[in-house]
Amino acid sequence: MKYDRGLFYRLGIGLIVAGLTGPLFAGCVNKAQQNFTRPPSPVQVTVAINQDVPTYLDAIGKTVAREVVSIQPQVSGRITKIHFTDGANVKKGQLLFTIDTRPFEASLRQAQANLSKDSALKKQAEANLAREIAQAKWGLAQVERYRVLVEQGVVPREQYEQYRANYDSLKANVEAARAAVGSADETMKVDAAAIESAKVQLSYSYIRSPIDGRAGQRLVDIGNVVNPGGSNNGGPNGSNSLLVIERLDPIYADFTISQNSLTAVQQQMRQGRLRAEVRLPETGAEAVVGELTFLDNAVQNATGQVTLRATIPNVGHQFWPGRFVNIRLVLNTIHGAVLVPTTAPQMSANGSFIYVVRQDLTAEQRPVALGQTQGDMIVVVSGVEAGERVVTNGQLGVTPGGKVVIEQPREAASPATATGGSN
Repeated sequence: MKYDRGLFYRLGIGLIVAGLTGPLFAGCVNKAQQNFTRPPSPVQVTVAINQDVPTYLDAIGKTVAREVVSIQPQVSGRITKIHFTDGANVKKGQLLFTIDTRPFEASLRQAQANLSKDSALKKQAEANLAREIAQAKWGLAQVERYRVLVEQGVVPREQYEQYRANYDSLKANVEAARAAVGSADETMKVDAAAIESAKVQLSYSYIRSPIDGRAGQRLVDIGNVVNPGGSNNGGPNGSNSLLVIERLDPIYADFTISQNSLTAVQQQMRQGRLRAEVRLPETGAEAVVGELTFLDNAVQNATGQVTLRATIPNVGHQFWPGRFVNIRLVLNTIHGAVLVPTTAPQMSANGSFIYVVRQDLTAEQRPVALGQTQGDMIVVVSGVEAGERVVTNGQLGVTPGGKVVIEQPREAASPATATGGSN
């Protein structure tokens, strides 16, 4: 086999050149890498603040009317008038329905007539009693006079005994007349009771609202016959109710908490009243403040929950029975808590952390323990002190220990900056 010496010569020269230029090229690349500096990451920062904040339990509940009254008739009769409009606000004592009053007015007049008759009979009995008493006094005087005459021997004893017997008869007549007066008096009491009963029955013909509240839809119309304790002609499914009234102010908010939170609630209840903040979830209105007024006496076996009830004012009727509401039960207050915006904390495999900007504009990654949120702020239990600057936007571009450049939020930029400085 023949070898091309020229080819070997050229290959050798190529390898020598490559060996000399390789280290030179690698040195240039390393020098470029050493000279590269990462630019500062643009971030937005906020200073951690220090203030008192409440601790609380959040729950979803339902509003419940404080009082619900089913209006039912107490006498039988036909509805002759309706004095309200469906869905109207009614006051305590306001007239709602009128039942035909004629039968009850007739019963009242009859009872009053009986009382007048018995009153006349009593007067007659009293007159008879007065007459019998007068006759008894005359008989007693005769007995006394003849007793003296008998002792003097003027009249025989038989005549005295006759007057004595007459007096005994007169006394019996007095007792009988007195009994008649007593009987007439009792009869008049019965008549008076009958009059009161007739008046009560007549008053039941005028059905009035027992509470302040809001009327629902009436369940009977004019002309329907209603009966106490039974179905009414025209009522739904034969029910006995004429109307349902619910009191809306104040109103209840019922909710449940886990049995794990029960001890904390009980401890705070022993120290005083607990504040409850209630708001509608679909509106941006401010919460209405009430207080916790009920804690159930047992934990529900199926769910491990405990039922609570808050009472809240409802002057404008913004809360309606049966609506879902967000409830915040305030337990106590943390004094001097550190708060940062909720956009500051980030998550990693090791837990929550926050970037803190040091004086030299480098970012320090701090592991933190977080507490409850307070609107758009969150409590930092440990890891950050009040007054420190924390990164709230731009965390994705930040590296621990890396430089940052602080930018102002867009809404905080001046009009000149927003328009590029043009006039």
